[in-house]
Amino acid sequence: MEGFFSGIAQSFEKTFITDDRWLQLLNGLWVTIQITIVAALIGLVLGFLIAMVRSTYDMQLMGKKCREPKDYLLKALNTICNIYITVIRGTPVVIQLMIMYFIVFASSRNGIIAAFISFGLNSGAYVAEIVRSGIMSVDRGQFEASRSIGFNYRSTMLYIIIPQAFKNVLPALGNEFIVLVKETSVAGYVALQDLTYIGNLIRSRTYEAFFPLITVALIYLVIVLILSFLLKKLERRLRNSDH
Repeated sequence: MEGFFSGIAQSFEKTFITDDRWLQLLNGLWVTIQITIVAALIGLVLGFLIAMVRSTYDMQLMGKKCREPKDYLLKALNTICNIYITVIRGTPVVIQLMIMYFIVFASSRNGIIAAFISFGLNSGAYVAEIVRSGIMSVDRGQFEASRSIGFNYRSTMLYIIIPQAFKNVLPALGNEFIVLVKETSVAGYVALQDLTYIGNLIRSRTYEAFFPLITVALIYLVIVLILSFLLKKLERRLRNSDH
């Protein structure tokens, strides 16, 4: 029994204490957080813009009783958005990351920028579909009522439709953000020393798998639990604001 606890102590020391490996884990966590936050912001902005284009096109299509709208610019933008969503959702995020790093940024090999853009573009495709579904779920009578009191299309979307759509899709957006946190674990494919990469690096140097991998898993779990708690709190506050 004494040898068992002695082995655990040695494994703990090699994983966290030797060469200040706990600091390496913290640095890896910081890289993961940076990628997640920047990619989430890119995804939100891009997703909302694409959702606006696609929902506007869909509403014009419905208004013309399923005949193609004559706004050729809108039609072209909608086609581009459809292609983008199809390609992004149809290919693995790790392949998108490697294409961005080894092809698009082949000359500079800037891993962090490649990760920002890759994960941001990937998230944007899913956010776009989530937000579009939320916009289309708002009763069409809301559009007509706002037009009758003098609101133009932009004001209607900004002050009436999007706030309602946001409340409807908040749980789905929260889930997408949580998924994004976990997807960043493949950033090591482009030599970024994120949390997962550091955990695996420590495992390979110490030949100890338990503490490095379990620690990484627990850190991700804690992040997800914190995000889930904050999202539930925000949902509750938004529901209370309706009363």
